Amino acid sequence: MTRPLAHRSHRVARTIFIIGLLAAAGAVGAMLFLDLSKQAIGGLVIILSIVLLLMGIPVGIAMLGAALIGLHALSGMRVVASTMERAAFDATASWSYSVIPMFILMGMILWKSGLTASAFEAARRWLGWLPGGLAVATNFAGAVLAASSGSTIGITYALGRVSIPEMLKAGYKPQLAVGSVAAAGTLGQIIPPSLLLVVYAGAASVPVGMQLLAGIVPGLILAGSFAVIIIGHAMISPSLAPRVDMSQVTWPMRLHSLGDTLPIMIVVTVVIGGLFAGIFTATEAGVVGMFTALFFGVVQMRRSGTAWRAVWRMIRESIVGTLHGTASVFLLIVGVEVLTRAMALSQVPNALASGIVEMGFGRVELLLLLILVYLFLGMFMDTLAMMLLTIPVLLAPLQAIGVDPLWYGVFLVVMAEVGLLTPPLGILTFVVHRIALDPEANLGKTISLSTVFKGVAPFAVTAMLVLLFLIFFPGVVTWLPEMSVGS
Repeated sequence: MTRPLAHRSHRVARTIFIIGLLAAAGAVGAMLFLDLSKQAIGGLVIILSIVLLLMGIPVGIAMLGAALIGLHALSGMRVVASTMERAAFDATASWSYSVIPMFILMGMILWKSGLTASAFEAARRWLGWLPGGLAVATNFAGAVLAASSGSTIGITYALGRVSIPEMLKAGYKPQLAVGSVAAAGTLGQIIPPSLLLVVYAGAASVPVGMQLLAGIVPGLILAGSFAVIIIGHAMISPSLAPRVDMSQVTWPMRLHSLGDTLPIMIVVTVVIGGLFAGIFTATEAGVVGMFTALFFGVVQMRRSGTAWRAVWRMIRESIVGTLHGTASVFLLIVGVEVLTRAMALSQVPNALASGIVEMGFGRVELLLLLILVYLFLGMFMDTLAMMLLTIPVLLAPLQAIGVDPLWYGVFLVVMAEVGLLTPPLGILTFVVHRIALDPEANLGKTISLSTVFKGVAPFAVTAMLVLLFLIFFPGVVTWLPEMSVGS
């Protein structure tokens, strides 16, 4: 039975690839050989980018290839040559982007040195008495780890390995156990340090430090909302999350657990406190935070009896992982730089802005429409692709109707969080499912992918409700950056 299904799947994939190839060839042919308007060429560049993504072409290469063909159609080979000569340097030789490798390395060190393991235990001891307490603890542990590393996959792995078996052992339903872990992982996208916010800030030409500060309050609101939904579900359906006996947890044990999280809290204070107080730029905060994480990571490993050889292996693996992550992000940045140039020449953003103004769309109406657009795009595009493809097109029209670029960055990242949870490309659901397949994590229970999707559904809906709140009360996002400037 498996072989016919595999053959059918291969045949469907091949058919989709052929259709995509024909569509791509048609778009390229139209741009190069037909007498089209600038706006029509710009629209075909966007369509070609999406088609290439659907064919499985890497995001950065898909955007770069489509944009270069569009530039050739718009201005000829000379512009293409000059763009290729300068695009890579112009796009990445930015002080604001130098924070990216530092944030990635900081998260890798915290994860691989084992410092992240203490966050869940501390949260469990303090919050385990609540209805759904272990899931609430997982959620707030994710918030703390997000504020110290920003690595979504790292947070999810660190929490999943520890908290899923703990919740299943306590009698929690698998859907709540895996759903709370996936939701906690999404907080790494918005609570600083957030790579998505840094990349957005560079693409939208807004200050990185201000953009990171803009994510703090919405991130805390999300974490609080996730906790409320967990407690509500546990109170309505006690069998979903039976109460845990916390009588053995004493106050000295709680206080001791806070001491174990001190290294993480110091890293959080260095990064976020330094940004808010104006002591560091975003890049300086990333460097100091990375060295702080490295210091405490090495101390933690040596105190636990780890040999120096293993410590050096941790550092080497962290650096290699950082190089891989940084290279992939910078390729995306080069792609969006060239795409932005093509969009500027095609005048598509200007035409969109004029059309929106003429149609009389207000700020709220347009943003509600964009929620539907991003939900649709999220069905077949990954997070960064969705963001970077739409920023050059939509930023000017949104600014024309009064949308603050800092606010829009948070809007985009919250939509990206929803995309991380929902099918068919919700990467965190697949990461959590992979963890849940491990017998040491699932304790012998069968946890299907559909169970994971059912578990994350309430959290995705909650994130959407928070997004609606931010649309109607935009000052919640811009308040902290404005306060920082005022101080």
